[in-house]
Amino acid sequence: MITIVITDDQPAVREGLRMRLGLETDLQIIGEARDGKEALVLVPRLRPDIVIMDMEMPVMGGLAATQALQSLVPDTRVIILTIHDDETTRRQAREAGAAGFVSKHADDVVLLQTIRALANRSKSKD
Repeated sequence: MITIVITDDQPAVREGLRMRLGLETDLQIIGEARDGKEALVLVPRLRPDIVIMDMEMPVMGGLAATQALQSLVPDTRVIILTIHDDETTRRQAREAGAAGFVSKHADDVVLLQTIRALANRSKSKD
């Protein structure tokens, strides 16, 4: 089972992700955060395999939270989920330590493939 924490400031996005990912038998949503600051409290406690992290949020954005999570939970993989899909944004995500990047405009299959690929890569290191 691949465990996931969803971090997004928009309730409708969190609900949509929870509903869609909940249809997959190998995925389990174990927590949700409204911003990066909440994620920094929740993720070290729950230790999910994957964090789906919105890039732009109030209080603390996804890039700052991703960077902080690298030292708190180095085995957890962060996927940046954003409406921006350009090379600069992708570079910023990589530099912050994100293991994956998915545009909110992409088909849900892309997100599912990214989640599974990163979770399998993480488990193969165990």
